[in-house]
Amino acid sequence: MPKCSRTLLLVIGGMAIAAAMPAVATEAGVRADGEILVTARRRSESVQDVPIAMNVIDATRLGDSGSFNINRVALLLPSVNFFTSNPRNSSINIRGLGAPFGLTNDGIEQGVGLYVDGVYYSRPASASFDFVDIERIEVLRGPQGSLYGKNTTAGSVSITTKPPSFTPEGNAEASLGNYGFMQLRGSVSGPLVADRLALRIGFSGTLRNGMLTNVLTRKDVNSQQNFGLRGQLLFTPNDRLRLTLAGDHNQQNPDCCAQVFVRVAPTLRTANRQFASLAAASGYRPPSTNPFDRLVDNDSPLQAKQYFGGASLKVEWDAGPGTLTAITAYRYWNWYPENDRDFIGLPITTRSSNFSKQEQFTQEIRYAGKAGERVDFVAGIFGYRQKIATTGIQTQGRSAALWLLGPGSGNTPALLDGLTQVTTIDFTNDSVAGFGQLTWKITDRLRFQPGLRLNYDRKVADYDAVASGGLVTSDPVLMARKASILSSQHYAAEFSDFNVSGDINLSWDVAENVLAYGTYARAFKSGGVNLSGLPNDASGKPALGAATVRPEKVDHFEIGLKTQFLERRVTLNLAAFQTDIGDYQATVVNAQVGVLRGYLANAEKVRVRGGEFDLTAMISDGLTLTANGSLIDGTYVRFADAPAPLELTGGPQFVDASGLRLPGISKWNGAIGVDFHPALEVFGHAGQVISGIDAYGRSGFSSNPTPSAYLNVDGYVLVNARLGFRRDGGLAAFAWVRNAFDRDYFDFLTAAPGGSGLVVGQPGDPRTWGVTVSKRF
Repeated sequence: MPKCSRTLLLVIGGMAIAAAMPAVATEAGVRADGEILVTARRRSESVQDVPIAMNVIDATRLGDSGSFNINRVALLLPSVNFFTSNPRNSSINIRGLGAPFGLTNDGIEQGVGLYVDGVYYSRPASASFDFVDIERIEVLRGPQGSLYGKNTTAGSVSITTKPPSFTPEGNAEASLGNYGFMQLRGSVSGPLVADRLALRIGFSGTLRNGMLTNVLTRKDVNSQQNFGLRGQLLFTPNDRLRLTLAGDHNQQNPDCCAQVFVRVAPTLRTANRQFASLAAASGYRPPSTNPFDRLVDNDSPLQAKQYFGGASLKVEWDAGPGTLTAITAYRYWNWYPENDRDFIGLPITTRSSNFSKQEQFTQEIRYAGKAGERVDFVAGIFGYRQKIATTGIQTQGRSAALWLLGPGSGNTPALLDGLTQVTTIDFTNDSVAGFGQLTWKITDRLRFQPGLRLNYDRKVADYDAVASGGLVTSDPVLMARKASILSSQHYAAEFSDFNVSGDINLSWDVAENVLAYGTYARAFKSGGVNLSGLPNDASGKPALGAATVRPEKVDHFEIGLKTQFLERRVTLNLAAFQTDIGDYQATVVNAQVGVLRGYLANAEKVRVRGGEFDLTAMISDGLTLTANGSLIDGTYVRFADAPAPLELTGGPQFVDASGLRLPGISKWNGAIGVDFHPALEVFGHAGQVISGIDAYGRSGFSSNPTPSAYLNVDGYVLVNARLGFRRDGGLAAFAWVRNAFDRDYFDFLTAAPGGSGLVVGQPGDPRTWGVTVSKRF
């Protein structure tokens, strides 16, 4: 392979894809001979030698594709899905697993771990940040517990930032586009003391107008307003010791997050309690019944303000036959939202806020090295503490009685007008673990890799909700109706448990550049506590039996084949897997009348299985073709008490969802791409063309915990393209277009609270276009 190019590994449809890009030699990144080096197993090695389904995206690919956050990276990795209705209600899923579909519940953990420079980010909101000074992203699919600090059952996303450099360097990038898109990104790095002390500072700022228009305020909503700053200080007192002190601060303050009218589903409620009748009685009409007019009429303020950041100290010491690494980190997340929870321009829910502050502390110490010529190993301990303090405020308005209780005697507007619930939640999450993995080279071609993890988790929560306001009455019937919407409730919950998990991997070099592997993993996702309120029992008291949820028990099986041939110009990777989960943590519906929220429970068993392929052909030094896809089936094997779908509102509170599909999983995912980057001289300046076109597609998926005929998202195909020039020496400019054919599609659909049958949704971005100019120096 020519030294001017390399194979860049992507994963689309859950498989690896290679694309030719300029080579940059790094310790973990890309060697000059084109080999991609990763640190998935805590040591630098070729990605094709790692017996794990994984993918790598480097800074060049991220920049050229405009993937400046996880949401956009997910379009490069169809096995990865990122769902977000607002930053807090966000989740990363791999192969359809990771977090229960629906509102975020702080009392459970994510099944996909997000790491930045080895630091675990526990808040899914952190995934909405803009990347600052990224070197590469590694995505590992399947349970990860014997190599990583935090136990994760679906996979991990590991982001590595660019380290400080002892050679002065920098880069700057500016982008402009439609919808008022403006973005500035850059970094500088260099020595403070030659060969001993180096500094790197990076920043990113993004502005974009909203994609929806509020007809009441005439303002655009669902905008972007992001800023991030990151600094690192590297100290190398000698050749065996490296200390990296890092800190970052990020903030977002968009007018967000609204959803549009999509459709109305018929329900089992009487006609006067369905949307058409309620809207007529209120004199209400949606601003548009075509969701892609992108019009909303929210009459409550919208805000998605958050601040998050932290500091870490990483110590790497070459000691004996290996390296001792210690990472000490502190992170914070402050969340100040305002929502319109009824989604329409009527005073049903006039305020919905859930202010939250989190602090987390992590300590990881691990040693990776060799024991003789045939054994490599990693062993470590991990400690974690998370503290969350939340204050939620929800207030009902004059239309609440009609829309939530229906027309009837005593259900006057004054009954619920001003009814307010203030909820205070204190939550502490502690976890301690020991983990280890070794690789035994039985022969030069056969390797056995067992891993083990011992984990202890403890979660303690105090939930206190106080309801007040609304009509002052001593009528027990009216008081009960008020309490069915918002009520006072207090409970304390605690969960603690030990568990042992592990994995076994066998890999075999069938031939040169042909690796076959098989894996079995037994994993656990920690149990949790409900922090969104509980249903009441027959006596009207909180059903404390629902205060905690049991741990998930995961059995994961996978076989794979990693190959390269024709002088490594063609890469073909295959994988097949099955994941069985007992006591799957799922969202169910509170059985109260007019419920506005759900809570967590355990589905007895779910199964996700499928196959993935990835084929890449380097036709020439300047032309690369990629094709890939995945077939994934996810079902509830047994879930006898699932929440009823929207169309059964007013009927049974629970249904048997056994045999039905899991939410958020498309049966088919795939992508095809062409990268064309021949050498070219422009006005006497040598360089390289930047051009490419990528098509990403997925089949339809369920957007509800229990499948509903009215909450299915249709499949879609998106096409992105770019064209420009990169001059030798670092100056580059290119034009780009995303969703080039302006395809109408939804990110997700939601049943509006209240059970009227209203379905709202978040439209995907329309066609966007712009230009990016960057310079390395």
